[in-house]
Amino acid sequence: MQFKQDFFTQLPEFYSQVYPQGISNPQWLAWSDAAAQLIGLTQPTDELLLGLSGNAAIDGATYYAQVYSGHQFGGYTPRLGDGRSIILGEATGPNGAWDVALKGGGPTPYSRHGDGRAVMRSAVREFLVSEALHHLHVPTTRALAVIGSDMPVWRESQETAAITVRLARSHIRFGHFEYFCHSERGRADKLIQLLNFTISQHYPHLSCDAAGYKAWFLQVVQDTAKMIAHWQAVGFAHGVMNTDNMSILGDSFDFGPFAFLDTFQEDFICNHSDPEGRYAFGQQPGVGLWNLQCLAQALSPVIPSDDLIAAINQYQDALVQTYLQLMRSKLGLTTFDKSTAEQDKQDLDLIGQFTVMMEKNQLDYAQTWRQFGKLDPTSQHTAMRDDFIDISQFDTWYKAYQLRLGDVADIAAWQTERNSVNPKYILRNYLAQEAIIAVEEGNLAPLQRLQQVLSQPFAEQIEHEELAKRPPDWGQGLIMSCSS
Repeated sequence: MQFKQDFFTQLPEFYSQVYPQGISNPQWLAWSDAAAQLIGLTQPTDELLLGLSGNAAIDGATYYAQVYSGHQFGGYTPRLGDGRSIILGEATGPNGAWDVALKGGGPTPYSRHGDGRAVMRSAVREFLVSEALHHLHVPTTRALAVIGSDMPVWRESQETAAITVRLARSHIRFGHFEYFCHSERGRADKLIQLLNFTISQHYPHLSCDAAGYKAWFLQVVQDTAKMIAHWQAVGFAHGVMNTDNMSILGDSFDFGPFAFLDTFQEDFICNHSDPEGRYAFGQQPGVGLWNLQCLAQALSPVIPSDDLIAAINQYQDALVQTYLQLMRSKLGLTTFDKSTAEQDKQDLDLIGQFTVMMEKNQLDYAQTWRQFGKLDPTSQHTAMRDDFIDISQFDTWYKAYQLRLGDVADIAAWQTERNSVNPKYILRNYLAQEAIIAVEEGNLAPLQRLQQVLSQPFAEQIEHEELAKRPPDWGQGLIMSCSS
């Protein structure tokens, strides 16, 4: 693994030098070949295991933890930071550099009395969801590996420590810009320094001046909107959309009590620590806007308010247009180079009516969309009709859908296209939990199988058919804790 000069160290007030503390008896629990290719690796080795478990130094690594602020569940916390994540630096690969971070690498100056460790169950979940989202074409950070150990750590009970090796195009968060805006640290010169660094490293086509700042913030708004539109289309609930968990690049970031929808439920809450549903599935678009407004407030000392407001005002359109594009594809509707406002409204109504019926009839989100791959859109009869209690309501919707769909010349090709965008396999929480239980018992096979299946979520994979089924009663709509 080759590291280039890490330019983040040009910002000394945003990080602390810190080194990982090794875990005992490290072992590979999971490994992603696809992620490894990003940084020029081919296979896990004993030498790499020692380095990524914190038991040996890695040549060229920088080793630091970042400090930032953030709004957590709506309340501002002036000083947060990487409490259990240590960044090794930027590893070079065939298509650029990726930050390599050890999540669970030990305490840092920002651990706030914590042990800086991750437990095995949370490490496995983060690994699985990072790679699952990638293969679903959702913007996301990646996960190279999970390293397990026999080191005891305490949460609600004694568990074992583990490390997720995370890859990110950048670890800069909304909270980084909030850090030097609020309280006694309010210094425009530091905001400008961070802004110039961000643009030069990740937006080299933009200039570090007023025009570049304006264009940059608009890009952040649009990238955030597109990310959340992908979440809504694929049925993903993040669970902890604090501003310190929002990547400046619009990548899904910092996974805790996430969930993919089983039965469709607009107000589904996946986080045990969110009883009021601030981060419920249906609230995510609004929270994304709220978080961007917090970022805009932090940037107000250096970017004119008119420019910030103009960018924020484009959030909804960017989200809706991306969502429409994704949902039209799921339904097989004709897309447009430039759709009209009236057509957009009609399609949103058609999509909304269908999801309302899904919720009313307690249908499984992934399975219901997958049925479009078997649908004959030219026929007046469809097996999907049998899933709906209110048949007349479905018939009314289906006639409107067929009218909007128009002629389909090649039904088989149309069905194949639907299967290429409507996944058969998603990371259901109960599947992750079963894999975790198996790992606890020393059996890695279920985890490896699940990882392999999720790397091809749109393929039929008949031999793994049971992993596409609805959860058993105990696994339906599982709610996780932030320490999960």
